[in-house]
Amino acid sequence: MSHDMSEEKLPEHRGSEGHEVAVHDDPFADPGLPPHEVRRTDIDERAAKRAERQVALLFTVSMLATIGFIASYVVFPIDQIVFIWPFGHVSSLNFALGTTLGAALFCIGAGAVHWARTLMSDVEVADERHPIEAPEDVRAKVISDFKAGAEESGFGRRKLLRNTLIGSMALVPLSGVVLLRDLGPLPEKKLEHTGWDAATPAKPIKLVSMNTDEPLKAEDVTVGSLVFAKPQGLSEASEGFQQAIAKDAVMLVRIAPEDIKDRPSREMGFDGILAFSKICTHVGCPISLYEQQTHHVLCPCHQSTFDLSDGARVIFGPAGHPLPQLKIKTDADGNLIATGDFNAPVGPSYWERA
Repeated sequence: MSHDMSEEKLPEHRGSEGHEVAVHDDPFADPGLPPHEVRRTDIDERAAKRAERQVALLFTVSMLATIGFIASYVVFPIDQIVFIWPFGHVSSLNFALGTTLGAALFCIGAGAVHWARTLMSDVEVADERHPIEAPEDVRAKVISDFKAGAEESGFGRRKLLRNTLIGSMALVPLSGVVLLRDLGPLPEKKLEHTGWDAATPAKPIKLVSMNTDEPLKAEDVTVGSLVFAKPQGLSEASEGFQQAIAKDAVMLVRIAPEDIKDRPSREMGFDGILAFSKICTHVGCPISLYEQQTHHVLCPCHQSTFDLSDGARVIFGPAGHPLPQLKIKTDADGNLIATGDFNAPVGPSYWERA
């Protein structure tokens, strides 16, 4: 039995609106877009306002959570352990930081999703693919579509959403700024003061030999020698000795007074004895190489060279500042004493230092 295949009727099914639609056997046929379903917020302004308030609430909670993150960092001690069910014993600080930061990020994401699903346009539009380099008419269309999308999003019209979103997004980065506090303790004024800071003309501090722990007298420092000293009372058994000696270490040299070129430096010394910081102003290496004929002292790390007869100014190398000097004199017993702190911050340069 023969018949014309072109007249064979294709199977039919009813479409979403009751029309009969032919079903093709081609698996690659364009199925088209499903019919658009109108949302309640599209037709009910009260529902739209309610959704707007919900999104704004999420953004507001995000802002409060960020503030809570910062407050938790200040309030909770780092070593406080508490029991929280079902987690058990945990650090109160870590738990508070994790909870508040998680809530801040979650509320921003949830608010953005809720905004997109309830208030932004959800009409699907098919567009043909085009070459990467778009012609002028396509560029104009993209700009037009962008403006239309911005208008449909309600970003400019719904000020409550816009302002709360901007607020939550502006506050969240502060969490990261607060975490920078964990990079180490704040220096405060510690870089500007050393153990010699307690010395005053009325209550001076004796200079003690690094090797013997005995007070140094003026006659102990001979011309051409290099002697290392520290403040009296600072010993290896002292708490924080390594941190203190890293700033308090002093080197003493004796130069014929007529060979000292820098007058302020000469006035800070005693009878040709000058006291300078032992810490290089480049990266903080200890200085120990002294050339008595030229009065130059050399840092062994990067070869920064300082002229001790000229205020310890830098004459070679990467150091950017002279070595700080300590004002000294002698007491009634002939002991070398300091009457104040160094005349400049000790150690490597930093941005506040001129």
